[in-house]
Amino acid sequence: MIAIDGPAASGKTSTAAEVARRLGATHLDSGALYRGLTRVALDAESRAPERIVVEAERRGLELRREADEIVPYLDGRPAEPVIRGRDVTATVSEVAAMPLIREWVNRRLREAAAWGRLAVLDGRDIGTDVFPDAAVKVFLTATPPARAERRIRQRGQDPSGEAVEREARALAARDAIDSSRTVAPLRRAEDAVLIDTTALGFDEQVERIVALVRERLPE
Repeated sequence: MIAIDGPAASGKTSTAAEVARRLGATHLDSGALYRGLTRVALDAESRAPERIVVEAERRGLELRREADEIVPYLDGRPAEPVIRGRDVTATVSEVAAMPLIREWVNRRLREAAAWGRLAVLDGRDIGTDVFPDAAVKVFLTATPPARAERRIRQRGQDPSGEAVEREARALAARDAIDSSRTVAPLRRAEDAVLIDTTALGFDEQVERIVALVRERLPE
């Protein structure tokens, strides 16, 4: 198990997917399930965790393996197109803080991780709560402006100074929510390797993690 944690827009998911590809491992994005549950909550206009779980199961929110990726499905279709909107992004921290929601997600993550010999998981509490015994733990971070610029570029927009400042404030607010929740807060595991990606290129940060894994798991 390779755990990659970090705050929003720190590059966890894209980095984890490429690390998994280079190592021939299975990649699993834990945030996709939380986003799926948030989509369900928004559609049901409910913040009751029991209702959200019931609706998620009724609509078939699940993980499926496709090649070396484990991807979320909702209503029998790939969920990615409907879980990356701004409404989901603005609400996912609230939904993810609910203990029942985290229990539901963690159970499915543990089941899915067992599908591969080597798995790379990214999230906010993979190395601290979901898989505290992971063989390799990494905590990715970057300055709020750097993360804000990346998030804006992901949307295909121009990262102007005002837009970066606005996005950086939104990310800082989300960090505060994720770090202060009572259940599995965002934090670096004591044995996690810290990698600041502010000044790193994508390939460089991927190579650092791949090298770390090969050092820890030479077999």
